Amino acid sequence: MAMTASSRAPQGIGHQESERSPFARLTELLAPYQPAKPLITLSLGEPQHPVPAFVGPVLAKYIADFGRYPIAKGIEPFRRAAANWLSTRFDLPRGIDPDSEILVLNGSREGLFFAALTAARCVDKRNGRPAILMPNPFYPAYGAGARAAGCEPIYLPTTVANGFLPDLEAFDDATLARTVAIYIASPANPQGAVASRAYFSRLKQLADRFGFMILSDECYSEIYTKDAPGSALECAGPDFANVVAFQSLSKRSNLPGMRVGFAAGDKKFLGLFHELRNVAAPQVPVPLQQVAIAAYGDETHVEENRRLYRIKFDLADQILGNRYGYHRPAGGFCVWLDVSACGGDEAATVKLYRDAGVRVVPGSYLARLQPDGFNPGAGYIRLALVADSETTAEALHRLVETLD
Repeated sequence: MAMTASSRAPQGIGHQESERSPFARLTELLAPYQPAKPLITLSLGEPQHPVPAFVGPVLAKYIADFGRYPIAKGIEPFRRAAANWLSTRFDLPRGIDPDSEILVLNGSREGLFFAALTAARCVDKRNGRPAILMPNPFYPAYGAGARAAGCEPIYLPTTVANGFLPDLEAFDDATLARTVAIYIASPANPQGAVASRAYFSRLKQLADRFGFMILSDECYSEIYTKDAPGSALECAGPDFANVVAFQSLSKRSNLPGMRVGFAAGDKKFLGLFHELRNVAAPQVPVPLQQVAIAAYGDETHVEENRRLYRIKFDLADQILGNRYGYHRPAGGFCVWLDVSACGGDEAATVKLYRDAGVRVVPGSYLARLQPDGFNPGAGYIRLALVADSETTAEALHRLVETLD
């Protein structure tokens, strides 16, 4: 089905809910109940593996740098370390220029939000109301960025039928002609789908033809159990035009509280992005950038991180089997389960919390209604396998015992 101008968020209740955090909604849903067993939280994608051993010594060494304001673009050693890591990790058309094609971020979330505002300024005049496309379900920062930029958010359903990635052939020219940017997440949150090189190449063709930005959320790229996911930058051409990738140490290095990441790619976009962030975004403290330099120079802790996630997905394979449409995702640490036969996602979420002490997120809270009233997340629950393997196994056993 072609994506047309009518493919917008509906007004009324659905529109109001699109303004709210899924976790606030989850708290309200569960408020009337008390768990019958000790609580295990699988709702929040907050890594709980050990913090790398080098973090403390690096912070101690550079502690005095908390006493000065950092520059917005990031210190040169950080930008060089991030650029070197990108060139080593991915098959890029050429090396990233650390002076013009890298910006430090307070984690990927604030960067993804501010990127929408920059995209609205960066692209040529649109033919009609400017729009920002995003997968559905999606990370809430995408929608918040689109609304703040004054653009129409257009939700692209990602279902099992299209491999849990937006169908790039479903767009009509009229919609693409007014598109400012498209958010794409690979590995996808929540389903773990990974975009192929051919997929990124096709998306780049569309971006070049219609002049919109690709905002590629790659914060889960280092968590996988088989093949390493690629990057949109690999297919961006020698000038990286119309493509910016966003990375974070939250998942890769188990540092969600440190809030350090970066954006890399199109230097025209990043120039405007830097101007906006220089006056509007919080700066990243230099000691944290020094920790990031150490993190991007070390793969041992990342390999250990993947090993721990593999153990937990092995447990999921054994305990869940083929229940609830389970399949081992290609990337990320989330499990996306079809509980439509268990009364739906809200009912299953309540039952798991009340009867089993397992807290998950209803899939419908992570998505928005399509114009025809279809919510692509309805009937699913998301589990984040972030706890230790023993806790994860206990939670999965409780889930099966409660829902079966």
